[in-house]
Amino acid sequence: MNALHSISRFDSSRTADRIVGESAAWSDVIKRATRVAGTDTTVCLNGESGTGKEVVARYIHRSSPRRNGPFIAINCAALPEQLLESELFGFERGAFTGALQPKPGQIELASGGVLFLDEITEMTPAAQAKFLRVLQEREFVRLGGTRRVRADVRVIVATNRDLRDAVARGQFRSDLYYRVNVFDICIAPLRERREDIALLAASFLREFGQATDTAPAELTPEALAALLRHDWPGNVRELRNVIERATILCEDGEIRPRDLSLAPSSPSVVDTSDLDSLERQTIEKVMREVSGNKARASRQLGISRMQLYTRLRKHGLEQAFA
Repeated sequence: MNALHSISRFDSSRTADRIVGESAAWSDVIKRATRVAGTDTTVCLNGESGTGKEVVARYIHRSSPRRNGPFIAINCAALPEQLLESELFGFERGAFTGALQPKPGQIELASGGVLFLDEITEMTPAAQAKFLRVLQEREFVRLGGTRRVRADVRVIVATNRDLRDAVARGQFRSDLYYRVNVFDICIAPLRERREDIALLAASFLREFGQATDTAPAELTPEALAALLRHDWPGNVRELRNVIERATILCEDGEIRPRDLSLAPSSPSVVDTSDLDSLERQTIEKVMREVSGNKARASRQLGISRMQLYTRLRKHGLEQAFA
């Protein structure tokens, strides 16, 4: 099996790696991440799939003394047991059929940097036991080898499951739990931080515009309202996919509700009477951040300047930012 789809290295040019969001919940995440970044403490990121756990892990890496070292991410659920161990720890020649040459593992390759283990609860019991030694002794042995190799890595793990529940069910070692859960950061789902939806959507619109070397598409007011109303079970990942698809489907550079291809949302998720208030708060916050510069605000919000003028009048903000 090709492991390249399960292992990635940091690329600072990726728009998806940028920190975007102004909600209280997201600000708290960044505050905690900033506080722990300057240490070598092991971090555990908790949150639903698609909430941005790897984005936070990369932010910690960029903000840490290890920023010049590698960032290597492994999805523990994407690799079978034998391959996961060989990728993590490496192997010596003859360790198993097909091991014709020795190969360093990702722990070695991450030396001086950060090793990010996503979906840590999917790690097999055997791999858990071996990885526990990495955290306890800061060393490991390649598969089929006898020589101890030093592990100079900072470890960040992530899970979309309750680790304590996994321990109670016997699916995760309690001693490993206490090693990885030194400093935890909980990332709220997108439906609980709706103030970030417009900013994230605008960021994705700019990203896709840059990728195609075209002007970013713009959201109509109705499309933005649809985004704010949706419950986002797939969180930020779903939002990104929706915006990418809409930029392909839309006509004349304007994204309308029909271009979003959104599944019907649960009517109990958000009170539509709150949408105007949420839109007003988002626009007011962005306008203050850019010191009333309407061109910058419209770009940041992913709407045209004319749409911004209309919404400023609608929310009684026209005089405040005249």
